[in-house]
Amino acid sequence: MKAGAVFPGKRKIEVVALDEPRITAPTEVKLRMLEVGVCGTDREIASFHHGTPPEGFEFLVLGHEALGEVVETGPAVSRFQEGDLVVPMVRRPCPHPECAACRAERQDFCYTDDFRERGIKQQHGFMTGFVVDDEQYLNAVPRDLRAVAVLVEPLTIAEKALIQIYAIQQRLPWSSASPGKPHGRRAVVLGAGPVGLLGAMALVNAGFETFVYSREGTPNPRAALAAAFGARYFCSATVNAGQLASEVGNIDVVYEAAGATQTAFELLEVLGTDAVYCFTGVPRHGEPISIDAHSLLYHLVLKNQVILGTVNAGKDAFEAAIRDLGLFYRRWPDAVSALITGRYPIEEFLEPVFDRSGIKNIIVLDGRS
Repeated sequence: MKAGAVFPGKRKIEVVALDEPRITAPTEVKLRMLEVGVCGTDREIASFHHGTPPEGFEFLVLGHEALGEVVETGPAVSRFQEGDLVVPMVRRPCPHPECAACRAERQDFCYTDDFRERGIKQQHGFMTGFVVDDEQYLNAVPRDLRAVAVLVEPLTIAEKALIQIYAIQQRLPWSSASPGKPHGRRAVVLGAGPVGLLGAMALVNAGFETFVYSREGTPNPRAALAAAFGARYFCSATVNAGQLASEVGNIDVVYEAAGATQTAFELLEVLGTDAVYCFTGVPRHGEPISIDAHSLLYHLVLKNQVILGTVNAGKDAFEAAIRDLGLFYRRWPDAVSALITGRYPIEEFLEPVFDRSGIKNIIVLDGRS
């Protein structure tokens, strides 16, 4: 079977041939892979900035945003049967007994950094014909989400962020919120890529007045898409951070989905009182970032602000993403469908990996519905 692979040592990317995997443990499930999404992490790996092959391999199979169909189950599998649609989790636990997070099946909060990640770190990804995985890492998806279910994994980033934001904001006296535009319910999403737009959908769906802040001038398709599900779009090239804050009012949540650019840190300077700023990205390689440390710390202390980072999600965020994607698809079917802008066969996987046009491009591994 074919697979899209990166050879970090040789700085080479190509389609390779793999043997079809077999079930070897009672709780394993064999999946026929249907679709794999391409994201910025894949581009970073394909640019040889990171990405680690499994032990004994000189290449890493790409793909962590995936949708598969069950074709076979081990004798102890109880949650899945042939024909079920599933989205697999990305991160796998470290082996260390002292890591309470991994031992509690919360490897997304691993203490040791010795975790593995499918298609990213020390374990092959899903950009191939068939995959075998343990049922504990699989999440069932309703058949009516077949057309958009590949969006579940990128949505988990926003879902995990919201779970953490809600936990943090329990510190505040929400009952004192004023009428009109209630305190705590204004959100700015930085970036209009798939992670940003899915995050904006999640915030709108959760009742936030939501503003998308991105560099592309208006009118543009992403701004129109944001408007279609109730978010307002501002161009960072023509509206600076201070002007945005004047328009929004107290910015209660910033959801960063643009790769931690200079603009991301400029937004920190206008973050509102009692607010939470959530980073989902890191600065791009070679891109210098300037920070006003005095202003940052001043506001963090005097305005009771919180900055957090979030990365690969746990089971709770996957379950929330599947639930909410269904809500989005019923509420804004055209907008959700419009997030997927290109489909490519495995033989052409390099094109979406290196082409940033469109919103979410996917590799179609099997066209059957």
